[in-house]
Amino acid sequence: MQKKIPQRQCMGCRERKNKRDMIRVVRQTDGTVSLDFSGKLNGRGAYVCPDAECLKKCRKTRSLDRCLEVTIPEEVYERLTREMEGGNG
Repeated sequence: MQKKIPQRQCMGCRERKNKRDMIRVVRQTDGTVSLDFSGKLNGRGAYVCPDAECLKKCRKTRSLDRCLEVTIPEEVYERLTREMEGGNG
């Protein structure tokens, strides 16, 4: 019997993809918003494909803000952009 692969929906393109292939943005219990590469931080999480177009859609439609129920700081978007370009920030 094959093990089930967890799927998550991208907040930009709205497609379901493997959880490990996506970047998690998490609002922690103290209200801070950060990137979670381990997938284990406590708090409310939302997922984005590692694709610049998906990030642009998230910014434009404010889907991450709605999902996490908080305004996403500009530095989180900047760090996401750097991660997608390959420069770990």
